[in-house]
Amino acid sequence: MHLHGKIGCFSFVVAFLLNLIILVATFHLHSPELSHREEKSTIGFHYATVISFVFLIISCLLSRICCQGQIYEIVWRSVLLGSCQAFGITVTSYCSTNYLSLGWYISVMSFFHFSEFVVTSVIRPQNLTSESFLLNHSKAYGIAALVSWVEYWTELWLFPGLKKSYWISGIGLFLCIGGEIVRKTAMLTAFHNFDHLIRTQREEHHQLVTGGIYSLCRHPSYVGWFYWSIGTQIMLCNPLCSVAYLIASWKFFNERVFEEEVTLLNFFGKEYVAYQSKVPTGLPFIHGYNIN
Repeated sequence: MHLHGKIGCFSFVVAFLLNLIILVATFHLHSPELSHREEKSTIGFHYATVISFVFLIISCLLSRICCQGQIYEIVWRSVLLGSCQAFGITVTSYCSTNYLSLGWYISVMSFFHFSEFVVTSVIRPQNLTSESFLLNHSKAYGIAALVSWVEYWTELWLFPGLKKSYWISGIGLFLCIGGEIVRKTAMLTAFHNFDHLIRTQREEHHQLVTGGIYSLCRHPSYVGWFYWSIGTQIMLCNPLCSVAYLIASWKFFNERVFEEEVTLLNFFGKEYVAYQSKVPTGLPFIHGYNIN
């Protein structure tokens, strides 16, 4: 693992453990009388939010003082995700069930972005940067996340019962976990052949990967991300964003697969054509670029 990867992992773990210890200690000190989850009010959620926010601000300030350049960019992102992971687990375990799906969502989001960084540090350490977290993937990605948060809080205020459909949230969690496993399996299987960006020039060591999970679908990393993305909104019981994410994700990956397969055909020629004829993309109603 690259040195920057080790620094990121250390920062994540320290932030996660410290914030979790502080949050759990606070709940045990201030809420010893609450023996059942149903008795817990939104006060617990407010406690956790304020504590995590203050912890995050202090940690980022310390990171700024102690680190510079690319190391600082990696450290503060790792601290952010570690703190959010602890916050998500605390919300899930200690706060009112009104926020159960939100706790799952925060944990899933934090793990996804940090695991992107960690896996990249293993398979392509030479390309590891703060961009490897994919936190600032695109403006559209950020806007989509913001819109989903607005929908969640608006519906929680207007229709609180909607967010208590735990079986629906469970389906979303299942999609997120399954998507995460598929994507990370694809990244590790492709190893140095994987990249977050579409390559325009073939590297000397670049090989066409057709084994393992790639024998089942041509773009397993996109398949995992596609279902993970939709799962986040089903988990939050966001009906509007569930539909919007489905449409937006399908359009994005349809264009992405088409563009990527043009380059793959240029790189591998007949070898890729033969692979196309045997293995589907794995994404619904997306067929990629076909020269026939």
